[in-house]
Amino acid sequence: MCGKRCDTELMFSAPYPRDVVRVDGPDAATFLQSQLSQDIRPLAVGESTWSFLLQPTGKIDVLLRIWRSGDDSFVLDTDAGYGEAMVARLNRFKIRVKAEITDLPWRCVAVRGEGAADVEGLVSWGEGIDVLGEAPLVPSGVRAGSADDLLAARIASAWPAMGCEIVPGETIPGETGVVAVAVNFTKGCYPGQELVERMDSRGAAPPKSLQRVTVPDGTEVGDAYAIDGESVGVVTSVLGTEALAMVKRGVEARP
Repeated sequence: MCGKRCDTELMFSAPYPRDVVRVDGPDAATFLQSQLSQDIRPLAVGESTWSFLLQPTGKIDVLLRIWRSGDDSFVLDTDAGYGEAMVARLNRFKIRVKAEITDLPWRCVAVRGEGAADVEGLVSWGEGIDVLGEAPLVPSGVRAGSADDLLAARIASAWPAMGCEIVPGETIPGETGVVAVAVNFTKGCYPGQELVERMDSRGAAPPKSLQRVTVPDGTEVGDAYAIDGESVGVVTSVLGTEALAMVKRGVEARP
């Protein structure tokens, strides 16, 4: 339902494939706080935020969302196909911790477009919200969107996806464009913190950065992004002539 009046004609809903797990137990909060790049202590029950799980080297394992569902219970979701890696990464550091990790057969429905932010759900990207659960409900009258609609919204928001803009074990947080919403710089220690903190304190630009670009029709993922005939990056997501690309340091993409 909506917190206030929603103009359903300006919105669409579409399946947003996600892998979902629950972490609960008396040590769940302290364990997750020690592993995530985000500070979860301020989260009230029902609130959510984005975070990275990093390797000790600072490379990304997964970009995930964490939702506090109870005092000692949290729901974590990530892009479909990366839930197993998320759980494996958590279990690697779960030593003598009183917390259980359980797969949830939940689904996610994305609601995007003007007014969608007023829908009750989890924090998302761009103009929208995500509804997560066993049988997620969206406002009546919202038109059914397609995977291409959702991709177009993601490109417009320059939001990175696992396996596209984020390559596990290779991509660093600074390249993704979402450090501001996925990293807390005052929370304390967690695996991979050193690299993130060092780059921030030095004001160092990453070797490449995610940018929204315009490309010729027919461009495919993996093609070079070029300016004046010179290759300056690689296309990572594309729909028609709108795309995302990882562009090398010092280059500003052209609209």
